[in-house]
Amino acid sequence: MAKIALVLTQGFADWEYAFIAGTGVPFYGFDVRFFAPEAGVVRSQGGLEAMVPHGLNEIVAWAPDVLVVVGGSIWASPDAPDIGELLKAYHTAGGTVAGICGGSLALARAGILDATPHTSNDADFLAENAAGYAGGACYCQSPSAVVGERVITAPGTAPVSFTSAVFAAAGLDESAVAQFRSMLAAEHG
Repeated sequence: MAKIALVLTQGFADWEYAFIAGTGVPFYGFDVRFFAPEAGVVRSQGGLEAMVPHGLNEIVAWAPDVLVVVGGSIWASPDAPDIGELLKAYHTAGGTVAGICGGSLALARAGILDATPHTSNDADFLAENAAGYAGGACYCQSPSAVVGERVITAPGTAPVSFTSAVFAAAGLDESAVAQFRSMLAAEHG
């Protein structure tokens, strides 16, 4: 069973992880676990209080197939947790890292976006909020998720394509990924 780690912080974006956990577990059989800088209660942007049982220090031992940084208001603030070393070590060891919306700032600060195609909410969002970010030449203005070398990024408005890319990286069959995307896009057809 493939494993997906979701990193939540105070002020996490409710809609950015929902498809990963809400469909990944019951429909595709993924083992999805939640992690936070420190185990305990985190509150979403929408006011949901969630008890996150695992601290970031437990991620490496659990060895997920994909490590997802969920966006939220904290990532563009001075209170953003520094998870750069964890992300770099995990990616260097061959793991896939993913960041949506503000979560892409954590990847940018870690230097992971410096030499691989990526996106976010906007190029200026990364340049203005991620100290040390040097990946401007690799930035792709895209309304959907962008996949680089074991790196997945997306703007906050793209949870479906982001989830699809995470599922593909976790080993879900290509036809099942395509079915998931088309099912969720049907209302826009």
